[in-house]
Amino acid sequence: MTHTNLLALVVEDDTSWQQILSEILSDFGLTVSVASNLDEATRFLRSEPHRIAIVDLSLSPNDHNNYDGLRVLDAVRRLDPNCKTILLTGFATVELAVTALTDYGAFTFLRKESFHRGQFRDIVNRVLASPPPATANAPSAPQPDSVSKTASHAGKLSVERALVIDDDAGWRSILEELLGDMGFQTRACAGLGEALGQMRREKFSLAVVDLSLKGAVALNLERPSATSNQEGYQLLENTRQAGIPTIVVSGMAEPQEIQRIYAEHAISAYLEKRTFNRAAFRRAVEEARASAQSMSELNALTEREREVLDLLAQGLTNKEIAEKLFITTNTVKRHLKAIFEKLDVHTRSAATAKVAGG
Repeated sequence: MTHTNLLALVVEDDTSWQQILSEILSDFGLTVSVASNLDEATRFLRSEPHRIAIVDLSLSPNDHNNYDGLRVLDAVRRLDPNCKTILLTGFATVELAVTALTDYGAFTFLRKESFHRGQFRDIVNRVLASPPPATANAPSAPQPDSVSKTASHAGKLSVERALVIDDDAGWRSILEELLGDMGFQTRACAGLGEALGQMRREKFSLAVVDLSLKGAVALNLERPSATSNQEGYQLLENTRQAGIPTIVVSGMAEPQEIQRIYAEHAISAYLEKRTFNRAAFRRAVEEARASAQSMSELNALTEREREVLDLLAQGLTNKEIAEKLFITTNTVKRHLKAIFEKLDVHTRSAATAKVAGG
């Protein structure tokens, strides 16, 4: 599908990469402008709106400490906010890549040493398929299909989204199919850059991560492990920080390493690919769902209500809870009433079970 009258910007100091990127973008029907440095890029951004920009991190041939690409991303946000950016880099650390996604709003990042035209085309396709933000003076007319869909989903709390990260297309397909059958909307990624971009744009209630992802050595990740591929570990850290229940589906099966992953990353389940069982995967997903639901309910409690519930879970009576917290027993009863309502339970034992599940 061609996209005539749409502009693309390539910000790259290497003429070979300028040619490669321009050719691919032109195949989409885009009109491509090329800038070699920050000043040229800024002039293009000031002159006309662009749909997509591909930005090299370093715009100085021999200076690996040059990060003018980040300054270009910042200029895009200020001068051309509807433009989606893709960071292209040959030597970024994970920290820099995450900064590009979280602080500078990049759609994703790609590494030059593992660049594949097919993957790049797919990402460009997704950028062009996503509607640009509506402008304030151009309200969009309601479409019949979208109106009916909105009405049919009225009252539905939220859509469950699952993030699948695996560099093997076959495994991505299997996991997407299973999760789709369980009611999830899935977003499938082949690596760290795509996954972090998805996590920045959407909220996920589940992540399924393969630990061994290609090309991680180039990101200079340092972690003691028998494997040299560490993108999976970085993803576990990001999903843990984001509070996303995570299931690992991996070919690695060293018992000590698996125990360490459970301990350090608080994953929901670890499934080995060589003994993968669909029923076991479904059970793991349901358990992660239940855990996430319990945690969400607990997050609805106030700080004082959580203190009361924790003491209740320790087996304390109302009087003992009151003494611990220096409040009256009537106040404890009021807190328990509120806790029962928020957790949708009717007994002390049921409330305590929620704590154990969370």
